[in-house]
Amino acid sequence: MKTFKYAIAGGGMVAGYAGKELVEHGLKPGDLCILSADDALPYERPPLSKGFLAGKDTEDSIQINPEEFYAAHEIDVRLQSPIAAVDASAKTVHLQSGDEIGYEKLLLATGSQVRKLDVIGADLAGVCYLRSLDDCKRIQRLAASAKQAAVIGGGFIGMEVASVLAQKGIRVTMILREDRIWKQFFTPAMSGYFENYYTARDVRFIKEAELAELRGEGDVRSILLKSGDSVPCDLVVAGIGVRPATEIFAKSGLDVSDGVIVDDHLQSSLPDVYAAGDIANYPDNLFGKRRRVEHWDNAVSQGQHCARALTGDRAPFIHVPYFFSDVFDLSYEFWGDTSTSDSIVERGDIGSNSFSIWWLVHDRVVAAFVMNRSDEEREAAPRWIQARQKVDAKRLRSADSIAI
Repeated sequence: MKTFKYAIAGGGMVAGYAGKELVEHGLKPGDLCILSADDALPYERPPLSKGFLAGKDTEDSIQINPEEFYAAHEIDVRLQSPIAAVDASAKTVHLQSGDEIGYEKLLLATGSQVRKLDVIGADLAGVCYLRSLDDCKRIQRLAASAKQAAVIGGGFIGMEVASVLAQKGIRVTMILREDRIWKQFFTPAMSGYFENYYTARDVRFIKEAELAELRGEGDVRSILLKSGDSVPCDLVVAGIGVRPATEIFAKSGLDVSDGVIVDDHLQSSLPDVYAAGDIANYPDNLFGKRRRVEHWDNAVSQGQHCARALTGDRAPFIHVPYFFSDVFDLSYEFWGDTSTSDSIVERGDIGSNSFSIWWLVHDRVVAAFVMNRSDEEREAAPRWIQARQKVDAKRLRSADSIAI
């Protein structure tokens, strides 16, 4: 059994950015091993539902680090090496292949697994999910000949995939369980804006719908809803959420509850074991709550933070939650947490392609959505949230400048 100073269990974005950060902090050749279930080197995930799916990005362009990076620093990257278990007492990672890897310090970054449809016909050809590069390539292949697609789910994955498919000339139907798009996040006015925008681009919505079954002879050809309606389709992409990939840690002694429980340094309940990315359930000191975040920026920031922690930096992880999205010709960004807001301020015309939404709690900014607005607003959003900035709602709504 070979032992490494550092091992990363998972080969996704956390691994790519943690590896890069370790190198910048003086990683010695041969000190790091990355154990990946994937068959590709760590890559950026956002392009999978955006530029790569649309055919604008290449595999090389979405790699976090080029192949030569790992060779130059003698980083042992073991692809197609899924983990079977972690023995923290022996500081050993057991692989499904039967191999074992020893470590001095371990970073857990196994990410998430997609939730799958649980209806008759869910195993028909043409039914897809989007999590990995291989998933994306499969959707690309099927989209090349598809005429009608059904996108199940109205979150950011569903919205982005629907946008790309519609721009390929495919007739897209979005099937939502809720009464409006992305109800968990958008305000009613925001949902209305995006629904109108999509409808104007020939995307159809079916709301408050439940699936009865998927139909077809080998290949999917339609979706039967419990209402009795039938949706014709030769491609289905389901974006119904993910769950943290923590089953392999069940007997490790880790505190696991909606992810791996970590402290504000991202250290787990076991010595020399850290967790980052989708599986890390961490105390968010900005909002006074525990959270687990399934977005690109969180994986990047926590991967970098854990790399510094592995090398002895004991700073707490403090970070404003963030994500961005591109749909059709729109790009927007979001910072913060809307869950406790008691008032909402709109800036700009929400019927146009340029507006921002600000969520407040007792006049303190806790979240912001910004689309095609000034850099002043983009820069103020995370700064105000982190500073717990108090604002005058009336002035925020109407002032030409938001400078404070």
